[in-house]
Amino acid sequence: MSTALPLGIDVGGSGIKGAPVDLDKGEFAQERVRIDTPTESTPEAVCEIIARIVEQFDEVHDGSPIGVTVPGVVQHGVVKTAANIDKSWINCEIEKLLEDRLQHDVVVVNDADAAGVAELAYGAAKGQDGLVIMTTLGTGIGTAVINRGVLVPNSELGHLEIDGVDAETVAASSIKTAEGLSYAEWAPRLQRYYRHLEDLMWPDLIVVGGGVSKKSDKFLPLLDLRTPIVPAVLRNAAGIIGAAVLANGHQQEHGRHTS
Repeated sequence: MSTALPLGIDVGGSGIKGAPVDLDKGEFAQERVRIDTPTESTPEAVCEIIARIVEQFDEVHDGSPIGVTVPGVVQHGVVKTAANIDKSWINCEIEKLLEDRLQHDVVVVNDADAAGVAELAYGAAKGQDGLVIMTTLGTGIGTAVINRGVLVPNSELGHLEIDGVDAETVAASSIKTAEGLSYAEWAPRLQRYYRHLEDLMWPDLIVVGGGVSKKSDKFLPLLDLRTPIVPAVLRNAAGIIGAAVLANGHQQEHGRHTS
């Protein structure tokens, strides 16, 4: 039991990925498994895929914590919003559904929150003891707020109303692609968003994740902010790693309990 490793599972709009995580190193202990998200991505259908992934690692995780991310707000194990998954997720008691299916304790968290926790523990924000805001630029803008190492969950700051519109509807990476914007054309929209964010929150560090962060050198230097802003380090691994960290912390806080 002492060598058991927590599992992290990241539910996305196109794929569901999972792996056991070595919390000492902050990396996958085995190669991740990826299965396409079902066309009808209902909670029940996704739970079946998650169960298939968990089965792949039965020997490794051996009763250790399981953390799952979803692209939505999660309050007390209940999903409140559904960004890139079926609307039937709204008000779904996803933790109970998964625990009944897996016969195991499960912790479900917002995907951006998980990524932020991973970046704080092992990535771009490691060692930062002030206020960190993680933003994920993708289909929308996900955010994670972490103050002095403590996550403030479900911040949803990508939906700030700026100039009369929802910020992510003009500044997300998907909008850049849809409108065919160059990085130079996109940067003023990011500037407006991040300046507003720092004026509201006064963070010590902003971390930028999402697939476009791989090309951060093309747009971060174009921004004029007082807050240090850096690209994420863990990229696609952040959700899985952060989910495992949060599940492990939950188990330690509340004590071991398996169904």
